[in-house]
Amino acid sequence: MLIEFSFKNYRSFRDETVLSMEASGLGAFKNCLIPCGSTKILPGIAIYGKNGGGKSNVIRAFWLATQFIKNAQRTQHENALIPVVPFALDDYSNQEPTEFNFFFALDGIRYWYGFSGTKEKITREYLYHAPKGQKALVFLREGKVFSFTEDKAKRKLISETVAENQLFFSVACTMNDAACTNAMRWFRERVLFSRDYSDIPRQLLEYSKDTNMLKAISDYAKAADFGIEEMKFEINSKELPDGLIFPENIPEGVRTALTEFIHVLSETSNNSEVRLRMGEVRAASMHPGLKKDGSSQFYALELEDESDGTRKLMSLAPAIESVLASGGILLVDEIERELHSMLVDYIVAKFQSKRTNPKGAQIIFTTHNTELMDMELLRKDQFYFVDKNEKDGSSELYGISDFATRTTDNIRKGYLLGKYGATPNIEIEEVDEWAES
Repeated sequence: MLIEFSFKNYRSFRDETVLSMEASGLGAFKNCLIPCGSTKILPGIAIYGKNGGGKSNVIRAFWLATQFIKNAQRTQHENALIPVVPFALDDYSNQEPTEFNFFFALDGIRYWYGFSGTKEKITREYLYHAPKGQKALVFLREGKVFSFTEDKAKRKLISETVAENQLFFSVACTMNDAACTNAMRWFRERVLFSRDYSDIPRQLLEYSKDTNMLKAISDYAKAADFGIEEMKFEINSKELPDGLIFPENIPEGVRTALTEFIHVLSETSNNSEVRLRMGEVRAASMHPGLKKDGSSQFYALELEDESDGTRKLMSLAPAIESVLASGGILLVDEIERELHSMLVDYIVAKFQSKRTNPKGAQIIFTTHNTELMDMELLRKDQFYFVDKNEKDGSSELYGISDFATRTTDNIRKGYLLGKYGATPNIEIEEVDEWAES
């Protein structure tokens, strides 16, 4: 589980920015909290902010760091630039390193990993772990100087192969360094993103080989559209039976077809409809209707005939079910896009309930949906805001816990009135009343 994520000098965020999943001492919804030693961890965070304020950059920062960590040993050839995007609205940040830090727990062990770098080189990198309960150094890198406390000879040899634009962490995993490999599992197996920042649909079955993803898609379709009674799927013109369970050794052709199908689900263009018709997977939703004699009958509608909202929820279904099954974390930008507010509640509630979230999965999402502020699902410490400084253009992330609020305060009303910032500065014209003639 994620305990804390921080970053600095990335896109609109110039200064150090901290997103903490640690719960405060609030009494509301205690049962949803995830135990981590003596600490209680939040199952979700909602990030609010005006358009252009920078809230999506929180998700982008997490995504960029994660993708680089997972792939740096492959992508960073001799002249490859490090894909950081420093703050651009001053005359010095472009020359300073961008920084990312993760504090997380996996299988009962806590890990602290982070790195900083410019486009040309990694300037600092570290990994600590606590396999015996006490924080211990795995490696520390300051420029070209490395420090180790365990397996010094082996790690020194690894360090000699690491280029200045590569991560020691990523390279060490290819050489079976146990501590690094264990920590890397969290990034590779427990972190998922929505369609906006990743090709996760194409990778989905790699994360969940034992999970029936089409059943999850069907269940979410029925939740999105109460007129849908069931989904029917065909692969290569062969209808798949009910109660699907795919084995671990899914044939490559079927795997490719399913991942392509899930990817197309997330698109809303006319091109996606053509691809659904031509693809290896056909899906139809079964809706109740009436025959001419008045008797009931189920009729099939092609998936492209369903609403964008229904398809959006279906496309999110595999990722949601993956993290709920593994205890991972899902990051979604603009979760309410194409979704009714009740469907957003449906997703968030899955993470807030111990019944549907027994393994302590987490979700971080950006949103404009102020109905979540009615405090019927989320605690006050689960609300974060992003606002932009008008003078220097830098974004700032802060929690509602930074404000003196009472239990009885109407959070939604306070936010809409600008009490917590992160709302547009606009004036709405008064509408004149019409006098009937």
